[in-house]
Amino acid sequence: MKQTKVATILIIIVIPLISFYVMNDSEENFTVPTEKTKLQVLTSFYPLYEFTKMIGGDKVDVEVLVPPGIEPHDWEPTIKDIQKMNQVDFVVINGLGFEEWVRDLSNFKNLSIVDSSVGIKPIIKTESKSQTISYDPHIWLNPNSMKKQVQNITAELIKRDPQNLQFYKKNSESYLQKINVIDTKIKDRLEECTKRDFIAFHDAFTYFAKDYELNQYTVLKSSDPIMEPTIQDIEEVINLAKNLDIKIIFTEEYVNPKMSQIIADEINGKVLILSPLEIQDKEKTYLERFEENFKNLELVLCT
Repeated sequence: MKQTKVATILIIIVIPLISFYVMNDSEENFTVPTEKTKLQVLTSFYPLYEFTKMIGGDKVDVEVLVPPGIEPHDWEPTIKDIQKMNQVDFVVINGLGFEEWVRDLSNFKNLSIVDSSVGIKPIIKTESKSQTISYDPHIWLNPNSMKKQVQNITAELIKRDPQNLQFYKKNSESYLQKINVIDTKIKDRLEECTKRDFIAFHDAFTYFAKDYELNQYTVLKSSDPIMEPTIQDIEEVINLAKNLDIKIIFTEEYVNPKMSQIIADEINGKVLILSPLEIQDKEKTYLERFEENFKNLELVLCT
């Protein structure tokens, strides 16, 4: 079904484009394109938008492909989205399989895709039911891999616009320093904490847990946050929480908190947000929300 949809999109876009160029080749008069004053960049989802915006500043026009409030895991581009991707300087993706739709765009030779995961060692995961092996894509939730993503985006901006090299480098270094400060805060605080176990809603925090030597457990067995846990899943998490003496069960902003609340009620605990930070909150920056995440996590690990 997905392949049929993509094939239809390709036919709708490619045929008109061919007709357009054939028609224009026969015309003597043509319009000289106006000179661009800024790089035009699209990002696949919110974290990459903020990284790019913080580095690019007023030298770059940045937009997000996934509409506000939409879960990016299962989003697919429309015809209009694909046309837009062909018109910008480049598109920044997370990589590691997060944007499955990228594979369907291989026929677009002029489309420039920048994979922000380059140089990051991926965590391999296996789906228990199907035994399918894939990469965990949640690198934007770990300060070390976040820094690599920022560096990759910076390198592409400099490559495309070398005359503003110092501008991009300065902004990048400033943002990297902010990430370093958060990283140091987390390490210092965790040294004072006695617990290492927490229960997230889905397995978004594997890279985070690995770097800080924490143990992530989840309400969902699936890595897809829109799935529903089974009764067996819920029973297992309740028993796990009791055994580990965990009194806080995490949920996410854009999922139904009902299941997490059922578990919390059974252990006389409460539900808090541990956000995968995939969708923009216009009231707060990405790093502010990242710190809020850790403050909620502290309540499990440090009390």
